Formats: sequence, structure tokens, C-alpha cells
Amino acid sequence: MKILVAVKRVVDYNVKVRVKSDGTGVDIANVKMSMNPFDEIAVEEAVRLKEKGVVTEVIAVSCGDAKSQETLRTAMAIGADRGILVETAEELQPLAVAKLLKALVDKEQPQLIILGKQAIDDDANQTGQMLAALADLPQATFASKVEVAGDKATVTREVDGGLETVALTLPAVITTDLRLNEPRYVTLPNIMKAKKKQLDTVKPEDLGVDVKPRLKTLKVAEPPKRGAGIKVPDVATLVEKLKNEAKVI
Repeated sequence: MKILVAVKRVVDYNVKVRVKSDGTGVDIANVKMSMNPFDEIAVEEAVRLKEKGVVTEVIAVSCGDAKSQETLRTAMAIGADRGILVETAEELQPLAVAKLLKALVDKEQPQLIILGKQAIDDDANQTGQMLAALADLPQATFASKVEVAGDKATVTREVDGGLETVALTLPAVITTDLRLNEPRYVTLPNIMKAKKKQLDTVKPEDLGVDVKPRLKTLKVAEPPKRGAGIKVPDVATLVEKLKNEAKVI
């Protein structure tokens, strides 16, 4: 069995993001970048399935500029067998990424495609669902537990009402939630081994995909500063303020 895992290079989650002064986007100059945390969970899950003997090959895929090779090397250090970079300088929106992944799914024919449920930069939560629709594959999003046996996968999903368990016939698309696993610490020997693993580079035009943006960002702004709180002398005053000022009751 072959697994395809999508990984994205994003601003590190520990970095305080700054909006550009002209409001055109987020300032990423000289900012630490790393693998999207949800994608790290996806890679870890794929590697665990390989360690169980369920999977024979794990392929990591990233779409973006040449610097995304670092993210793929990290995925290979975690345990992916090889990497594919779809290199482009264009701004990639979820639909474009889904189309690129669809082209790679057609080419590689994996039995399972695992993605993070969302990227922490745009929080779109769209690519996995779009890929499943384009490839006409069953999907299980927000996975907190994944079990694979034969040509079937059982996925426990996190939903508003608690947990939901779904059964999928492979090939299928799964998107990972935070509680699925705890990604392993990448050791120096594995980082060195990852440098020798195969990493192929293709262009969107090689895959026959048009990645031009369909959406236009008008302005990016920071959320308004939170106002200071106030103290009230008693419960009656609190209820009165909630009712007449905040108008929440």
C-alpha cells in the first residue's frame, strides 16, 4: 500500500505574525518557517501505519517555492520514503493545491491520501475536501483515530456532538485533527538520512494544472484590540449590564 501525504511550509506557530504596513498581507521576511503542525501529524500517522506493516511506501508532497524542499526533508526525516515538490512562485489557493494533488494522485495511485485538516496560515480547511471531490474518493475529515485493514479504513472523527466513527473503502482521503497522535522528535541521524532520499521536482504545467488565483485579497488587518474589563459589585449589576449593555441575555 502507498500513502501520499501533503505538507505545507508556513510561518512557525511560535512566531507572532505581523501584518504588512500596506495591508497587502503578512510579513514573512526573516521569519522562522516550519511544517504546518496538522501536516506533521499527518506524516506521523502515515509513518506509524508503515511501521505497523500496513503500508509499504510513504510519499510526501509539497506545493510552493524552492524553499519548500526544507519542509519535505523534515517529512522524510520523520519517516517518509521520498518527496515530490510542485515548484511554483504563484500564490497557491486551496483549489489550486487540490488540483495539483489530484494530478499526483492520478500519477502515483496511492491507496490513502492524508492531509492536515487545515493550514495555520490561512485556516481554510478546504484542500482535503476539494481533493476528495475532484478525485471522486470517499473522505473522513478531522480524524482523531485511524485504523486500516485490507482495503478498509475505520476513522474516528471529531464532530460538534462528540465523536463519529466512519468506515471507508480505499482509496480514500483523510484529514487529521490535533488529537490523532503526537509527532515524534526528529533526530540528527534521521535528518542526515533524509538528505540522501529521493526528492523530485515538477512544475504545475508538467501536471497540466492552472494554478492562477481565483480569489483576490482586498486587505489584511489585525483584529481589533480587546477592551479592558470592568469589575461589578454584585450579581444583580452583572445581570443588568449583560442584559442592557452587552445585550447577550
